[in-house]
Amino acid sequence: MAVAAPIHYRVEAADLHGHRYAVELRIAKPAAEQTVSLPVWIPGSYLVREFARHLNGLTARQGDAACALRQLDKCSWRIDCDPRQPLVLRYEVYAFDASVRTAWLDAERGFFNGTSLLLRVHGQDGGAHQLTVPAPKAAPHWQLATAMTPRRVDARGFGDYVARDYDELVDHPVELGAFWSGAFEACGVPHRFVVAGAPASFDGARLLRDAQTVCETAIRFWHPEGAPPHAHYVFMLNAVEDAYGGLEHRASTALICKRADLPRIGAPDSAVAAGEGYVTLLGLISHEYFHTWNVKRLKPVEFAPYDYTRENPTELLWFFEGFTSYYDDLLLRRAGLIDDATYCKLLTKTANQVLQAPGRRVQSVAQASFDAWLRYYRPDENTPNSTISYYTKGALVALCLDLTLRGEGRATLDEVMRALWRRCQGGPLREDDVAAVLAELGGRSYAPELAAWVHGTDELPLERLLTAHGVQVLQDPAPLAQALGLRVAEQAGITVKVVLDGGPAAAAGLAAGDEWLGLEVPDPAPRGARPARKGVAASASAWRLRRLDELPLFAGPQRQVTALVAREQRLLRLPLTLPAPTTTWRLAPRPPTDSAAPSWPGA
Repeated sequence: MAVAAPIHYRVEAADLHGHRYAVELRIAKPAAEQTVSLPVWIPGSYLVREFARHLNGLTARQGDAACALRQLDKCSWRIDCDPRQPLVLRYEVYAFDASVRTAWLDAERGFFNGTSLLLRVHGQDGGAHQLTVPAPKAAPHWQLATAMTPRRVDARGFGDYVARDYDELVDHPVELGAFWSGAFEACGVPHRFVVAGAPASFDGARLLRDAQTVCETAIRFWHPEGAPPHAHYVFMLNAVEDAYGGLEHRASTALICKRADLPRIGAPDSAVAAGEGYVTLLGLISHEYFHTWNVKRLKPVEFAPYDYTRENPTELLWFFEGFTSYYDDLLLRRAGLIDDATYCKLLTKTANQVLQAPGRRVQSVAQASFDAWLRYYRPDENTPNSTISYYTKGALVALCLDLTLRGEGRATLDEVMRALWRRCQGGPLREDDVAAVLAELGGRSYAPELAAWVHGTDELPLERLLTAHGVQVLQDPAPLAQALGLRVAEQAGITVKVVLDGGPAAAAGLAAGDEWLGLEVPDPAPRGARPARKGVAASASAWRLRRLDELPLFAGPQRQVTALVAREQRLLRLPLTLPAPTTTWRLAPRPPTDSAAPSWPGA
């Protein structure tokens, strides 16, 4: 094959049923001892995923001669070769992970991130790279979509693509298949939307129209009078039975959603009326698109450059993920895609997720950011007790800063974000930059707030700030599981998944994995009856529980009951004190006549 760049990859969808890509890497001018490696993680998803475990059959040749190849560690190899001749590596990658983070291949669809398939050539990763993807003979109806710069491609998108360096190469995922495709312009920038797995009811025109509104709102947020940093953009959405998520890239994003959440032909014009699932999808689109600025360009200084061989810890995910989570739904409101009531409902969900997690009192959101590599992507039954999400609490920190700035009347968080873009020139950012811009625009130091809200574990002043801006903080009865301090699964019975610290369930000794079989309730003593003699048990009624909401039915007015639990084939009787009624938050918009409150971010 013709070599147009010193580093040239050819990726072939070689075995659709075996889920294997065949990769050829040609290095025009190798080192005498050439090292190559496959990343262990993908930027935007902070977990070492060991992509090399799916790489098989690596060989190295120069002309007709095989080259000695040694594995150095879990993801790196060294090849002894003649630096005067091109070096050709060949290998296969197994691809059967349907998430947005890795690679997938079957007879219906292909998808890959370069971090899963493309070996990095040490010493030459800063130079030009070329990728060739030929049309698969076994799937003549397939197309290809990517935001990578095309050099020479056919009408279906197959052919040659180029990147300035390895970072750019692996920051452009590739979608393959017989997908739906549509296009729109946002503030003059071409955008493409491709959807795999869409049913016949899918309303593509509706999705394009609403996505265009989201993108234009984000572009105008960051650049009220200027142009965005990307010349084009591609959304790649995989619609499946049951999944949700996204991963941002510099000029594209990979998304996955429930098929039922796609907009449907004939649905109401309002996004809210179209259903909660569709609003969730629009929020995902808004979130990943906002990342085009906030983490793909503005980024933690620890990510400049990325180290693909190990964890890249930073304390700033509360800013990059949390502030993005604040703005994703807020921009939907500003775009007119949702109303105040829906925005408050979404904000209520975020607030309750934080307020109902005991881990908020244990770990700061800065430490949660640093520990993302250990905790966030490896949740277990103790996660809610030991950590807090930098997405949700980070979003509330953004809300508190925004409301504080607005209440003091000197600036808004919008202005802070744009000033950070200018200060850091759309590049690496430190927390000192955030503090400096807050002080500059706010007219005072915000060090106390950052210390308490970001680096501390005290409660955020949410209720005070929301009330001051005319938002009603109402109290609704809490679900029974929350009152008990439990999270359960209810399929053919009740299985305890999480026991929250400080709740009645923890005091009773329930544990994750318990099967809650039933309830034993003391029979009320007849009026005037003598107390039971010492050593003689009072009579009780025992009931089988199939759902948690049956508990009040059988317990009646009794507060002291016995939980009948199966644990590791043993039957246990655990004394349980039923809680007094508790409440959960519900936020509601301010009345229309309330004009005295400071400006509301959704306006």
